[in-house]
Amino acid sequence: MKPIPPIALFRLSVLGPLASRQHFSRGELQSLIQEQAAKHYDIPGSLHTRISGKTIEAWFYRWKKGGIEALAPKPRCDKGVSRLPQDIQAFIVKAKQENPKRSLNTLLHLVQMKGFVQSAEVSRSSVYRLLSQHGLSRPVGSASQPIEFRSFQADEPGAIVYGDVMHGPVVWVNGKTQKSYLVTVFDDCSRLVLHSAFCPGETALQIEYVLKQALLKRGLPKRFILDNGAAYRAHSLQGICARCSIQIIYCRPYAPEGKGKLERWHRTLRDQFLTELPRNKTLSLLEINSLLWAWIDQIYHAQAHSGLQGKTPLSVWQQGLKAVQPLGPLALQLDEIFYHRIARKVRKDGSVSYLGKRFEVPYEHAGKTILLVIDPHQQQVLFVESEAGERLGQATPLDLSANQHRKRRKSAGASPSEQRASGPLSDSVVTQALEQQHSQLSLTASTPKLTPENTDNKEDKRDV
Repeated sequence: MKPIPPIALFRLSVLGPLASRQHFSRGELQSLIQEQAAKHYDIPGSLHTRISGKTIEAWFYRWKKGGIEALAPKPRCDKGVSRLPQDIQAFIVKAKQENPKRSLNTLLHLVQMKGFVQSAEVSRSSVYRLLSQHGLSRPVGSASQPIEFRSFQADEPGAIVYGDVMHGPVVWVNGKTQKSYLVTVFDDCSRLVLHSAFCPGETALQIEYVLKQALLKRGLPKRFILDNGAAYRAHSLQGICARCSIQIIYCRPYAPEGKGKLERWHRTLRDQFLTELPRNKTLSLLEINSLLWAWIDQIYHAQAHSGLQGKTPLSVWQQGLKAVQPLGPLALQLDEIFYHRIARKVRKDGSVSYLGKRFEVPYEHAGKTILLVIDPHQQQVLFVESEAGERLGQATPLDLSANQHRKRRKSAGASPSEQRASGPLSDSVVTQALEQQHSQLSLTASTPKLTPENTDNKEDKRDV
């Protein structure tokens, strides 16, 4: 049912006895109208308190003809329609479409520079109405419909976890001060911090380190929601999650609303942890992480959370522990899963290079592409794999001095020269060419040669 506008109800109340009467005697209608016009009213949206008799009479006849709906104010027929000349309208629309970042003032300036006859009559409001009419009044990059956001919560712990980085305080790292970065893996259902640590950088290596600790402590999550940065899209991180059957979901760029719970955790950490750190002392990375882990275990996880109906993150996690998937057989392979794999082509001498150092691999792979398996935290080459993931052997540092006395492996078969000397000649292009040459020579030897004597005999026979 269509709602009745408040202004229509007000006008009906002004009509009062006029609306309740069915018949009027001669002159009675005008008398009642004048009585109503003599009164003072609280008119919605107006500072006036009196209404003229002609206005009340017009309302009365409109009500008699169309009822309460006829008392509602009618919108203008030209509402939203620009009254600017067509040539100016076309110019403004084209200028805005060519460069959507142009402001109203810039468009007005362009109209004046163009020298239109009626350019002085163009106002900001008229340009805005024109742009609204064509759907060009929204800021650049905004959609025609607002983006829809809805609050949600995972049904069980481990179903959805978030990963993100927050800029931290300055700390001591390797004898010098530098800014730290807090890397966190956070559960959606329980608001439990699976693992968090201040790191010297915000690269994929630090994210993988925190993720590995989270898996060791809290098991395998189902979905991992990350930002769209380069560190989160690293092939190494994607490969780790694929081997662990963890689905990665990337948030839309510049949309922090998608990780609201994690952003709220960052705010809690700033308010309750960072404010309690000593101000006159710069902590080392080990010191600040020791304080962080103690604060998370003893205070944050044991604190009632308003988003959990007063429960603590740890209690919610423990209640849903049956739904958490343990590592199982992956626990024995976890170190190998987190190793990095870098493609290298083996040189003719059976060596490959990594970080300016050369390593020897099994020589039978010379000229082929193999994968160097590396411990990224120790920057140590461990072994080599094929592109199919098959283990091929060890990678050892190249020792040039030892290779002077190293016995080279030779082919088990005879050398090509020995094979040619001992084996019979086969039917080849060379032997066929030799046979053709012999046949030509024998044919030449059997043909009689022309001599002066043979020539004279032929002439004598012709004379006879």
